[in-house]
Amino acid sequence: MVMEIPTTMRALRQASLNGPQDLRLVTDAPVPRPGPGEVLIRVVAAGVNFVDISQSRGAFAGGPQPPYLAGIEGAGEVVAMGQGVSGVELGAHVVGVGIRGGAFAEYLVLPAAGVVSVPPGWADEQALGMMVSWPTALAALRPLGRLETGQTVLIHAAAGATGQAAVTMAKHYGATVIAAASPDKHDVVRVLGADHVIDSRGTDLAAEVLRLTHGAGADLVLESVGGATLGASLAAAKRVTGRVVVYGLAGGEAAVTNWDLVYRHQVHLIGLNIGILIQSAPRIFADVMAEMFQLLATGALGPGQPTIYGLAEGPKALAELEARTTVGKLALVPVGKLALVP
Repeated sequence: MVMEIPTTMRALRQASLNGPQDLRLVTDAPVPRPGPGEVLIRVVAAGVNFVDISQSRGAFAGGPQPPYLAGIEGAGEVVAMGQGVSGVELGAHVVGVGIRGGAFAEYLVLPAAGVVSVPPGWADEQALGMMVSWPTALAALRPLGRLETGQTVLIHAAAGATGQAAVTMAKHYGATVIAAASPDKHDVVRVLGADHVIDSRGTDLAAEVLRLTHGAGADLVLESVGGATLGASLAAAKRVTGRVVVYGLAGGEAAVTNWDLVYRHQVHLIGLNIGILIQSAPRIFADVMAEMFQLLATGALGPGQPTIYGLAEGPKALAELEARTTVGKLALVPVGKLALVP
């Protein structure tokens, strides 16, 4: 069966490095063609990530220069394949990440080796997160964070896409979870099983964590906020054996000196970038993905429930994510392909 593919498409093009407000809907973007080892998907849903915001502000190391088609995460139907592709069939529904961007569009090219099948019975948008949020949370908890049963973990931005996955997984592995979120989102993380929920915008977050841990501090901290919160995270971690895994900087950059680590915060400070993990430690990433699929198979992880925006609402979705007013995963869908999540 030959699938008809147009030559142009609707897409969101980033026009400057001034942020999401300069994301423009265009109707004449060329439909990309898959090269060797690549597949072309008809996008059913695209995931919105903090990476997209960082790129739009020029804060993402090695990020694209405007004008560029935005979006790195997409799910949809395979409609064409380049040479040398095996293990993927036309008509299959997959999810993947494209480092060249272009997911906020009607069609997206992805490396065939990097896509995974949408689980049976799931809508495409429910699989968003399988290649970004969920592996990031799992890598931070397990191979890098070395979380063990009975330990305490502090999870920042616990109501976000990665945070919710981390809370769910941490509880599955038998940890005590302290979830940090703004007060209007506390019920969300309580439903996920968080043992303690604290105000992420409170005046002394570290003191609250120390109180909840009877002065010991958290065995592991998942730090995705940055700014002044990084110092609080270091102070909240257990001395000598505590680990702080840093995988985001939504609140801005922060400095840590060698003096801090010797005299103030004697902790393990670990940096995580999922793209670098894939490139530099592929075996660890393979183990993470195998563990994630095991969690899916046992029902410990279930289908995502993203908040759906139309493609034209992309600037609004990114602005709301940047303002931290959203909960969970956000998805953009091309007009006419809106799938309702049950």
